[in-house]
Amino acid sequence: MLRSTKELEQYTITARDGVCARVRDFYFDDASWVIRYLVIDTGEPKAAHHVLMSPHAIAAGDWSDQTLRVALTQEQVRRSADIDSIKPVSQQHEMGYFGYNEYGKHWGGGGLWGAGFYPDILQAGLATVTRQQAGDDPHLRSANTVARYYVHARDGDIGHVSGFLVDDGTWAIRYLIVNTSNWWLGHEVIVAPDWVDDVDWADSIVTVDLNRRAIQDSPAYHSGAPLDHELELSTHRHYGRDGYWPRQAGAVAEHRAP
Repeated sequence: MLRSTKELEQYTITARDGVCARVRDFYFDDASWVIRYLVIDTGEPKAAHHVLMSPHAIAAGDWSDQTLRVALTQEQVRRSADIDSIKPVSQQHEMGYFGYNEYGKHWGGGGLWGAGFYPDILQAGLATVTRQQAGDDPHLRSANTVARYYVHARDGDIGHVSGFLVDDGTWAIRYLIVNTSNWWLGHEVIVAPDWVDDVDWADSIVTVDLNRRAIQDSPAYHSGAPLDHELELSTHRHYGRDGYWPRQAGAVAEHRAP
């Protein structure tokens, strides 16, 4: 199911031995548009302590109670890699994090997660990675930061990013939510990452391979309600673009094959 990052930021993290944190942000890979880390706050409001958590750690989601259960203890969560949630995550932090928790690395392979489609296909203990001086990773971005970017169509400005819709199975970003109300009496619409032509990270601009009129006439997205699959279908038909679900169905079949 697709869930908005705004919704997920209301969720609590429950460890094996109790509630221990709240979700504050998400870091995604701007090459694959997949969430690599949840940024979580393990402290009190006056003593915030932000750490990274990989989707590998999530055992299950209790969506009605807005809770993510993780296969870690509270102490393991607290001892995860610290992160300054304002700056992009560095490769040094990333490699140190996987070294501590002994998760398999996500980079490499042809899938969203290494060679696979789901994060659980990478088993713990595949490799222990030591901390190295690797410099900043230019592909890891803060969802909260990008949610303030302007959006340009082929023929001019169209709106700004107001959030993302994430697949709660693969943690892939399926859509950017674009608010068009600053340009006309508009509404929110959804735009797939496949339709993004370029991102100017320095100037905070997302350019999409669509024209203004097409976006203006596209089906409206209502952020207060779950995304209906019919809206996905009608949006893709409107733009004459293929959906991601045939690729996902093929990957799931391959994942389940003996």
